[in-house]
Amino acid sequence: MISAEENRLLTQTDPKTPCGELLRRYWQPVALSEELTEGGAPLKVKILGEELVLFRDDEGRLGLIGLHCSHRGTDLSYGRIEDGGLRCLYHGWLYDVCGRVLEQPGEPGGGAHRQEIRHPAYPCQESGGIILAYMGPGEPPLLPNYEFLTAPGEYRTATKIFEACNYLQGNEGNIDPVHLSFLHQCLDEAQFARRRTVPGSAATDNALLGEDIAPTIDVEVTDYGLRIYTVRDAGRDKRYIRITNFVMPNLSVFGGTTVGAGYAIHWHVPIDDTHHWKYIFAFSREKPLDEFIRTRSRAELTSDYRMTRNASNRYQQDRESMMTQTFTGMGVNFQAHDAFATESQGPVQDRTAEHPVTSDKAIIAARKLLLNAMKTVQDGRDPQHVMREAKSNRLLHVQALSEVIPADMDSKQFVRERISEIERRYGN
Repeated sequence: MISAEENRLLTQTDPKTPCGELLRRYWQPVALSEELTEGGAPLKVKILGEELVLFRDDEGRLGLIGLHCSHRGTDLSYGRIEDGGLRCLYHGWLYDVCGRVLEQPGEPGGGAHRQEIRHPAYPCQESGGIILAYMGPGEPPLLPNYEFLTAPGEYRTATKIFEACNYLQGNEGNIDPVHLSFLHQCLDEAQFARRRTVPGSAATDNALLGEDIAPTIDVEVTDYGLRIYTVRDAGRDKRYIRITNFVMPNLSVFGGTTVGAGYAIHWHVPIDDTHHWKYIFAFSREKPLDEFIRTRSRAELTSDYRMTRNASNRYQQDRESMMTQTFTGMGVNFQAHDAFATESQGPVQDRTAEHPVTSDKAIIAARKLLLNAMKTVQDGRDPQHVMREAKSNRLLHVQALSEVIPADMDSKQFVRERISEIERRYGN
């Protein structure tokens, strides 16, 4: 249980709040690349409580600037892309991608004092099918060299889902290993579109997660955040080990349909304190993703990235199917299960009323890392996992693993050897 003040610190992300200032020290996704096509309309976005407009100028350069014109507040997302920038429809003021006012055409000489105006603007980069922005002070850090951002296009996929709750409860769901034995359980394995057996075993992860519902959990602090070890009994003389990760400040890395050749990622980006975008990635190092993997995370999504199963229709729960098909009665789409679990905690979970248990150790550890990082920022220093040197931007040790191993094998030694193998094989 945490105090009301700690809960506020962890969940409030507007400008000038401690958590908001922390999140602004990192590159954050602001849109999918597919949302902002070449020659397309500007895109109205809201992130970390700020209303902004994202656009590509007539030379293809990315701009993320304040939504409301510095003149008299008109919405710039309706503006014209022309003459090296974004032009307001009201009085024709023209802004470049850096927020400079290039023209005030209604003023003598095009605006004698236009250079004195600095419209809000943030640097952007495009990588891995998404557009990211740095909204903090000073020189931006390096964009993290995550594998899922640098893999060839056919080897990766990216989408997003709108969730009507605070970003933190969404991210905390990812680092809660026990819920996998309940929330996502398929009672009838024949429902799986693909049968995925865990390396070292003839069983699926669904079966192994359901057989041992009280795993042993250990947490290890790393340079990027937390490595989470979850070990379950897998029958005679065997154990099922899963490695997942909390990556500072609002990502999680875990096993998915690409385990063994890649992993999946959830990146929870606050819109405001009661809504967020959940960016979803998967990638493989070894081969192009097939159509099943590409489309799976987009199942039951509308064209504006909303779930068709939502609180307004009680996530289309079918209680009859709870007897024989799925634990939740909400179909086989894990994203719908996650949305139900986190959104139903309320717009902002009241953590002063919770009762953490031993299996919540990763969640408790992640909260401590975030609170400590806020203090680091307040002290004027870079927080954990902000990288400014190329030698620190080598992230092959961020890995998700899923394997059945002999019971007498040291799990941490097994993980070290697997990660070393990946680094040797794929490191530059």
